Amino acid sequence: MALPKAAAARMTARPAPRFAAAVLLAAGLGLTAARAEEPQAGLPPAPAPMAPSAPTIVSPPNVAAAAGAEPLDPSLSPECRVPGSKLYTLAKLRAVKAALKEKRPVRVLAVGSTSAGPGASATYPMKLETALERSLPDVDVVVEARGLQGEIASGAAERLRSMVADVEPDLVIWQVGTHDALARVELDAFGDALDETVKWIKSHEMDVVLVDPLYTASLADDAYYNSVVRKVQEVAAREGVPLVQRYEAMRYLSARAEKSEGHMLGSRFRLNDLGLRCMAEHVTRAITLSLLQPDTTGTAGPVLKSDLPPAARDPRGPQVNPTPDAH
Repeated sequence: MALPKAAAARMTARPAPRFAAAVLLAAGLGLTAARAEEPQAGLPPAPAPMAPSAPTIVSPPNVAAAAGAEPLDPSLSPECRVPGSKLYTLAKLRAVKAALKEKRPVRVLAVGSTSAGPGASATYPMKLETALERSLPDVDVVVEARGLQGEIASGAAERLRSMVADVEPDLVIWQVGTHDALARVELDAFGDALDETVKWIKSHEMDVVLVDPLYTASLADDAYYNSVVRKVQEVAAREGVPLVQRYEAMRYLSARAEKSEGHMLGSRFRLNDLGLRCMAEHVTRAITLSLLQPDTTGTAGPVLKSDLPPAARDPRGPQVNPTPDAH
């Protein structure tokens, strides 16, 4: 179904060169050993402190989690680990479950600028396909990327009908909002376009996973940018679709890197590069856990854990990443 003309008409872009430059720049994107005291003359040396019986291992190894902090997700690569509350919200994936029950390939349509960007971002669809097949062994996953650089939600919505007819996906993964924020699209118009498009996808018996905008420190305090992030979250909650919280995840990883000179990427840590490397893992994690959500209604019918591949039955996911270069 086509978007209402009124909603499309409101999707006007007002120039914001300073704002755009900041986002494009971003998109181009412990434990300290205590010194031992020398023993005083005539006194025996102080006994060595006892090692804890069950040390807590965190990643990166030289960053200690604060007492009572939410643990990092161990199924992710060390540099991509984020607490679950900052990474995803989950919902049912009936169409993907149906494909798994029928033992047929899962077709995925990736929409959004990352899906078709130049340079490193062009590898995202391949990394996503690899990560999904690793998480769902013995399942053939086919990822088709159809994104345009700079495309806003209304433009993607207008193209979705032809893309869906061509790809016939079980799942649409839509990274949305960054360029709408760049163009300063009217917020309600953005929300209407996103909401109506998600409804249209669901009405054609396909699943949707939304990915909210990227994080950039230069716009962390920008009220409008944050309102776009919240709007994506609101639509995901209202329509009952999984959400990958890319903004929160990258903000967490950015703060963690700044606090640790020992981070594996060191002082040359680049948030955009890490985001592209981790995004496939983060999306895969949200999908894998959403497949464990109980589903007793709909055309797919009930799907038990026994219907899923073994790796998808364990909510912890695979605990070892055998190919570090694949993220």
